[in-house]
Amino acid sequence: MLLRYTFLLALIFLQFNLHAQKKHIARKKGKASFYADKFEGRKTASGEIFHQAKLTAAHKSLPFGTWVKVINRDNKKSVIVRINDRGPFVKGRIIDLSKSAAKKIGKLKNGIYSVRIKIYQKKKKRKNR
Repeated sequence: MLLRYTFLLALIFLQFNLHAQKKHIARKKGKASFYADKFEGRKTASGEIFHQAKLTAAHKSLPFGTWVKVINRDNKKSVIVRINDRGPFVKGRIIDLSKSAAKKIGKLKNGIYSVRIKIYQKKKKRKNR
């Protein structure tokens, strides 16, 4: 019985912690980069196989599966990506993008982009009454 309560309390704590994490970085500014080609076909931290052609990204703390809108602060182009990996592990960078995602917000030759990221939530369709 005690084990059940402990497990239940742990789940509740985890839920509040994830909610607080999402709120904390709901909007953040920083630098973005993109994955090198050597990572193509390798396993990500989530267990998925990485592909440059997919619109995915790495973030240090957001839960896997979180959708994030990444906006290039210089040209205002944006892309929506799904978090499926951990990183970046370079000081000052807040997100690593796949090449296809990076192409959507700027030229690849730039390499590093000044971006704003925010949690993306799909709008719910209203029912006609």
